[in-house]
Formats: sequence, C-alpha cells, structure tokens
Amino acid sequence: MNKIHNPILTGFNPDPSICRAGEDYYIAVSTFEWFPGVGIYHSKDLKNWRLVSRPLNRLSQLNMMGNPDSGGIWAPALSYSDGKFWLIYTDVKVTEGQWKDCHNYLVTCDTIDGEWSEPIHMNSSGFDPSLFHDDDGKKYFVNMFWDHRVGNHNFYGIVMQEYSVEEQKLVGKSEIIFKGTDIMLTEAPHLYKMNGYYYLLTAEGGTKYDHQATIARSKDIWGPYEVHPDNPLITSFPYPRNPLQKAGHASMVHTHTDEWFLVHLTGRPLPRDGQPLLDPRGYCPLGRETAIQRLEWSNDWPYVVGGNQPASEIEGPNMEEVTWGPDVEEKDDFNTEQLNLHYQSLRIPLGEKILSLTDNPGHLRLYGKESLTSKFTQAFVARRWQHFNFTAETKVAFNPDSFQQAAGLVNYYNTQNWTALQVTWHEEKGRILDLTTCDNFIFAQPLKGNEIIIPEDVEYVYIRVDVETHHYQYSYSFDGENWTKVPVTFESYKLSDDYIQGGGFFTGAFVGMQCQDTSGRSLHADFDYFVYREK
Repeated sequence: MNKIHNPILTGFNPDPSICRAGEDYYIAVSTFEWFPGVGIYHSKDLKNWRLVSRPLNRLSQLNMMGNPDSGGIWAPALSYSDGKFWLIYTDVKVTEGQWKDCHNYLVTCDTIDGEWSEPIHMNSSGFDPSLFHDDDGKKYFVNMFWDHRVGNHNFYGIVMQEYSVEEQKLVGKSEIIFKGTDIMLTEAPHLYKMNGYYYLLTAEGGTKYDHQATIARSKDIWGPYEVHPDNPLITSFPYPRNPLQKAGHASMVHTHTDEWFLVHLTGRPLPRDGQPLLDPRGYCPLGRETAIQRLEWSNDWPYVVGGNQPASEIEGPNMEEVTWGPDVEEKDDFNTEQLNLHYQSLRIPLGEKILSLTDNPGHLRLYGKESLTSKFTQAFVARRWQHFNFTAETKVAFNPDSFQQAAGLVNYYNTQNWTALQVTWHEEKGRILDLTTCDNFIFAQPLKGNEIIIPEDVEYVYIRVDVETHHYQYSYSFDGENWTKVPVTFESYKLSDDYIQGGGFFTGAFVGMQCQDTSGRSLHADFDYFVYREK
C-alpha cells in the first residue's frame, strides 16, 4: 500500500467518527446548520474516500429552523453493531450565553445509504455524545456534561449511562466517569475495549489552535480512569510550524488487517509570510478538516507513530488500494431528479415550493425567499470550499422588477459573513449586477453608482468566482465567452472560523446559488449549471 496524504477529507469535514463494518470503513462528520445533516464517507483502504450518505434528510429527524450560526449537528458518532449502523447526534439550539441547549438522538439503519430510522431522544445534558457496544451485549452512552452555573467551568466532565435497546431509552445510574485533565474543556468522548482495558478518548483544550486528544484507561468501564503517561495522544499546539494545525477531536479504528489508525480534526492555515508565528496562528477558510495517523501500542497504551503531532503523510494500511470515480462532477447540468450529496441548504430541506429540478428541466429552479442574514428560510444551495485555489461558476436566468429581488453566486461563512454577486433591479438602470457584502454584520455595496447594467436582450447571466489562496474575485459574462472581472478583491481569511466575531464558530467557507425575494412574491431564478473546478 502506498502512502496516504493528509488531510483525507478536505474542506469543512470536522469531528470525524470512524467505524468499520467488515472490510468497509466509514467516517461521519459534523455539518452544523447545513442540511441534510451529517456527512458519511466510505473507503476500502483508508486512503480513498467518497461521500455516500447524508442520513438526516427529513424534518422529522432534524429541524434546525431558527438555529444559531454554528448550531445544529455537532460531532456525530457512528458505530456498527448487531448487523446495523448506529448514529448518535446532537442538535444544538442555543450557543450564546450561559447555556448550551442541545438534544441528543439515536437513529439506526441496516445499510449506510438507506432510509435511517426516526430519532430516539437520549438526553439533553451536554453535547458530543457517543454509543459504546460492549462485548457482553450492553450498550453505554457517554457525553460531555454542561455546567451553566456562573463562575463554574462549563465542562463538568464525561457522563455515562446504560442504554436499553428494548426500552429505547437510557436506564440505570448516570455518573461522571472522567473529569478530564488540567487542560480542561473535556469533550468528544469515545469508548474502546482492548487487552482487558476500557479506553476513553476525549478532546480537550477547545477546538482552536490549542486543541488536543487525551486518552485514559480503566479495567472497569465506570472508572476510575488513568491518563496516558505521555498525554496528549495528538496535538499541534507545541508545533506551530506543522502545516496541520488544531489537531484533536479524534476517533480510533482497529482494521481487519489488525492495524490501528486514528482519524482526527485538523486545520490548514493560510500562509502568513512576515507575520508572527505564534499569535495569532492564522486563518483556515477551508474550515476544520479530517486527517489520519497510524497508531502503535506499547505497555497497553496507543501512541501516534512518529510522535504526538500530525504527519502530513503516513504509511497506508496493509490493504489493496481501491479508488473511486468522482462522487461529484466538475460541471453539474442539473439533469437529475435529485441534487448531488455535496450540495446542502441552510437549516431545513428546501421543499418543491422553494427548490425544483423539474419545473424547468435541466435547471435548478429556486423560488426567492428570505435574505442571506435569515436563520429561517433561505433559498440557497451551496457546497464547501475544498481547495485553496478553485473556480466556481453558474449561469442564471432571472427577471426581477424590484430591488427586493436578487439571485446569483454567493460565498458564505454564516449569516454575518458573506459576499454575493447578484442579478437585481434598479429603478433607473433596470436589471443590474450588484455586489453586496456582509463583514461581521457590517454591510456594503462596493459598486454603488457603478452597478453593471444587463443588456435587455440578455436572458442568461454567467457569474464566476476565482479563489486564489488569499483572495477571491468575481467575474461576469453575457455570452459565456467574454468575461469581465468585477474590480473588487475579497480576502479569503474573512470566511474562516478564526475571523468571525465572538468566536465559537465551527464551519468553513461555502460557495453556491441563491435567490431571494423579500417582497414575499417568491420570484424564481433558473440556474442552468454549476461548476466547481480545482485549479
């Protein structure tokens, strides 16, 4: 097997939970306010991955309408036991202030890409839950426990309770089994059993540059747990020159070839020549990604091969390489009845009154809804930025008769940080292309007075964005051949977790197609294609 290059899941793919079913491997990642919820990737060799499932695709499983930015799905946990897949997830409803209001659920499915069950509510005491299947048939549910009391550290510890499959609820005593180390912010618990020990893997230090993964063990599942003598298991914090930063929030897998691997969250900051190395360490517009490391065992403790920092390249497992075709085409002509899994909407599914692939065959039709600042109903379909350099392009037909109607191409982080080049309307100029920007909730229209007038005989407007590491710039065309750059340059770092005001944001940059009609008349826009091409 040749080498594996990190990260294995590029772009916003954080909080990986790895699971083996026979000789197949799956990773579930967080999706926060983006719908459908959870992304599940499949591999046969731990190197080549493809997106195969978005299990939470019905409102009855997940309704995030009104959820805050970076609320929604935090840290799903995927496992395989008793001939089926088990998925645990959190829906976070409140992120600001003293409380984290969140609800933890379980869904199951016999196949990874089938129809997942209706959710069973487990508890609401904290986030990052997971389910452990013991070899005696018992199942245990663990999550971090939130302490809202003023003056207290919010992360009270890891709580555990038994789960009854028959009763479909948590039963028996609920106990704190681990208080964490002095690094604190102890979260993301996963339990494993090996060599007569129970291993508790957690994340500590928060999910920014001082992130780490901590591991502890006990002969008794209820503890007490002793911490690894050379903790942390993995971190980037002491290694500011490592290109893979923020390493932590991990999960382990024992392969069918009797090898051990660790998948973990990581972030790749933009290069910052001439800037201080340590503080701040930089900005990651691609969000938090997923990397993989090889593990070895010594004295019944796991160690990352080569030391406890992430390696950009590792030796792959003793498996035959299995490559997949692309799971998304560079150019999508919207000739199918369902959108590709790489596309998502915000907070809720877009029903046929908002999104249609059949009203105008060969087009994605979006019926205009609320603004890009809304946490309720946006007609917006987007996909992750997955590369530092790429082009995204679309072709749109839209006939507004009010400045309250707009449709076009959007680069988006959250409701407070985005830019948009849109077809809209002006009382004196008629149909125009205009730029609107939102920078930490400060709004601007940089073309003011120089809006681009769309000729009357033009039906479709072509809109493109070119992202080149530090900067991105929009272009437009009225014939698809002759392109004109819009003379405004935007900075990529402003669409990153590290820039957003207030902190506590967890997603990554998206690019996509949006239609808004704040008059309430639901005027539609027809998008003929969407291109995402790595440079």
